[in-house]
Amino acid sequence: MLVLTRKAGEQIRIGNDIVVTVLEVLGNKVRVGIDAPDNISIVRGELIRNTAPEELSIEDKPIAI
Repeated sequence: MLVLTRKAGEQIRIGNDIVVTVLEVLGNKVRVGIDAPDNISIVRGELIRNTAPEELSIEDKPIAI
């Protein structure tokens, strides 16, 4: 796992098409914005943990960010 430190307003690029921007840091919460192509599924991790893998379609499988 790659671990990076970022400040509000800073970005992380994943490949050529995905940009993760730290929008705001308030206490122990971080707001991020993710800019990705429409064909990339982005799902919060806690939603995936509560869904059986066989219930996900190929389009719904998340990418690791």
